Amino acid sequence: MSHAKALGSIRALVVDDEAPARRYLTLLLRRDPDIGPVIECGSGLEAIEEIRRSRPDIVFLDVQMPEYDGFDVLELLGADLPETVIFVTAYDAYALRAFEAGALDYILKPLENTRFTRALERAKGRLARGTPYQTHSVSRVAVKSRGQTLFLKASEIHWIEAARYYACLHLGEATHIVRRTIQELEQDLDARTFFRIHRSIIVNLERVRALELQESGEYEVLLDTQVRLKLSRRFRKRLQDRLSGL
Repeated sequence: MSHAKALGSIRALVVDDEAPARRYLTLLLRRDPDIGPVIECGSGLEAIEEIRRSRPDIVFLDVQMPEYDGFDVLELLGADLPETVIFVTAYDAYALRAFEAGALDYILKPLENTRFTRALERAKGRLARGTPYQTHSVSRVAVKSRGQTLFLKASEIHWIEAARYYACLHLGEATHIVRRTIQELEQDLDARTFFRIHRSIIVNLERVRALELQESGEYEVLLDTQVRLKLSRRFRKRLQDRLSGL
């Protein structure tokens, strides 16, 4: 089944507290015939309300804004997170955190037409591929270790932790480090089994024993190995829904 969007039907949202930056990004978007309505928001709070109301296909989100920055917006949206988010900022220091937060891409100000076009094409490609739950997934993960390549069964991975440009695969008491981002692993692994519970943590749902409320009001995920993992508010409801449906 094709999930490609019809000509002019892609709904875009531009979020930036600086009006000239919003207008310029909107101008670039309207040059693309696949883009339909473009909505502008001048604050993080306004963006949260608009995303929940209009459900845009693509969100171009500024990182640095007063009160609620781009990361706050994603955190507070929770289960209402849009399918495709592209961060836009004048600083490259947030790139890694942006990808850990689930952003598809990250572009710098002042915007370059070529870089913008590449990011937009990536976003359109994701929309064309359709559902967030992929049908293809790997059964093994290759790990290079001491001159050899290990092929770990995906089903034996308990949880995954982001470590800058690497990821730590935890298999019981053993830990293996791979030179891959947590986003790449999330795309490769079976989404029915592996679930993001934090911007830097993916968990094997078959290992989850309980969700425990802490005195702070936050939840932790308890695995069957007694390992406790932080559960982000952003992913809590979706995790609870997934677990109740297993």
